[in-house]
Amino acid sequence: MQTQEIDVATPDGVMSAYEVLPDGAVPRPAILFLMDGLGYRPALKAMAERLASHGYHVLLPDLYYRVGKHVHFEPIVMVQPEKMAEMRKLIGNLTPDVLQSDVAACLNLLASRPTVDPSRIGAVGYCMGGRNAFIAATRFPDRLRATASIHPGGIVTADPASPHLSAGSASARMYFAIAKDDIFFTSEQADTLGRTLSSLGKRHQIDHYDARHGWAISDTPVYNAPEAERHWNAIVALFAEELRA
Repeated sequence: MQTQEIDVATPDGVMSAYEVLPDGAVPRPAILFLMDGLGYRPALKAMAERLASHGYHVLLPDLYYRVGKHVHFEPIVMVQPEKMAEMRKLIGNLTPDVLQSDVAACLNLLASRPTVDPSRIGAVGYCMGGRNAFIAATRFPDRLRATASIHPGGIVTADPASPHLSAGSASARMYFAIAKDDIFFTSEQADTLGRTLSSLGKRHQIDHYDARHGWAISDTPVYNAPEAERHWNAIVALFAEELRA
């Protein structure tokens, strides 16, 4: 396996990214890994490597690059209200249009790699990244074959522009892993999403996990190892079925 820090050109500047290239036959399928609100850090790089070990070319971009290189929050922020407010403000400045311009840049880069089959690309995201993965499925239906949104938030809102209302344009198979008692994605919102996707005939699966928001990432204070492994089994199966066929 090869790993490297690279620069990705975007309309707003240069974005760092962690690229993982597994050994083996090429061209291969690729996965775009969209970070959570805590930011670009070693725990996510380790997860990118784990994904790549299944035979995927993986790209993890640093989506906070507009405010500095490798900006991130320590996981303890999750129990520090004042720091949480700071992080939420930073997340709030990253509008769907801003973030999807970054996604487009990443998809373009992956498609340009001779080791990648551009017809077999998926995306996975955690927390805010889960929302971004879903929105990417609606914005780039011809470029993403599967997406996974893990303890996401903000997919179903009261806003007339709520992301779930654009689900009709998606063609990817979509997976959603919902946290327990999650204020960012309630059971009622999950039901709304499920009804919306079913009415549109979209291929999707919504699973509820007995763990708190953030459980899937090893450096968070709410990490839940058994449920984290459950999510790994789910996303590995999803990508194997949709990207390796």
